[in-house]
Amino acid sequence: MVAGEASGDLLASHLIRAIKRHVPHAEFFGIGGPKMQAEGFDVRWPCELLAVHGYVDALKRYRELSGIRRTLLSQIRRERPAAFIGVDAPDFNLWLEGKIKHAGIPAIHFVSPSIWAWRGGRIERIAQSVTRMLCLFPFEPQIYERAGVPVSYVGHPLADVFPLQPDRAAARELLGLNSKRKVIALLPGSRQSEVNNLADTFIATAKLLLSRRPDITFLVPLATRETRALFEEAMRRNEAGELPIRMLFGHAVDAMTAADAVLVASGTASLEAALLKRPMVITYRIGKWQYRLMKRLAYLPWVGLPNILCNEAMVPELLQEDASPDKLADALEAWLADAAAVERLVERFTELHLALRQNTAEKAAAAILPYLTDTEWKASQQPA
Repeated sequence: MVAGEASGDLLASHLIRAIKRHVPHAEFFGIGGPKMQAEGFDVRWPCELLAVHGYVDALKRYRELSGIRRTLLSQIRRERPAAFIGVDAPDFNLWLEGKIKHAGIPAIHFVSPSIWAWRGGRIERIAQSVTRMLCLFPFEPQIYERAGVPVSYVGHPLADVFPLQPDRAAARELLGLNSKRKVIALLPGSRQSEVNNLADTFIATAKLLLSRRPDITFLVPLATRETRALFEEAMRRNEAGELPIRMLFGHAVDAMTAADAVLVASGTASLEAALLKRPMVITYRIGKWQYRLMKRLAYLPWVGLPNILCNEAMVPELLQEDASPDKLADALEAWLADAAAVERLVERFTELHLALRQNTAEKAAAAILPYLTDTEWKASQQPA
């Protein structure tokens, strides 16, 4: 197995546990993290090594990552495991999976690349590289079926974990919040680059909202010490000491559950907000040339997962120049003022939650088990 970043480590750890329920003596090795290791995974390289941020970082580390990949491929060819499972990290895994599939070992990819959003031409490479694709979203399998790629829909693991009816009162009590005040959760992203790009705008938006509604409290969950330090520096730079902001170390799910509305950087956190049934405003800002390139390659009118999955503009998306404090504050205030719109959103997000709730780890394990236990199939794949 190869998992990239913390999200892949978590996803893979659940999958290992599910496979071991059916194949108790199964052994796993490759690239992974502490959660996989806790399930008995043999970590030959830590998954943090695959965490690259943007094209420049990827180019700088190309030789290092290429060396790791080739060394792992040699180990796989020598040890001949029953199967290879690449968890996300498509830029690293698809090359590896193509070589492994050619060697007669089933290559399974868990988490479809976003070919429905941009770079759809990758489907040809995927068809050549993978034995089976495991998809998290219900609209993805038809894309692979048209291309002749064996595919299974397994649902999204967050939908299994999050309750259908989040307990906002309990979250507010946990965070010690005044039940009479409005709460806005500000999530500027988990990466340092995201916080650098958005912190000033988020703080200016908070200032505007407070000037209009003095009864607001702001929650800012930050994932690391580094991102917290960046946000604190932005607070000092913008002379925002008077703002009723509480910074949290982690606790993003609690903050969103407790919130009346969420301002969130586009990414997985927006899906979390949808599963928590929270009204939100999605925003993002990247370099101009990078945004132009992404926009030219994109196929969909939305970037936020809640809108993509619902196939309609359920929540506002304010990107690049549109991500101004005035526009963001207006969009957030609109949610605070329209209880009927929030109720409709909760209904739609509940439908989405049910569609994504599939017992992902068990479904993924069920799709993988035939490749581990069908000796006739495995014999037919051995190179002559």
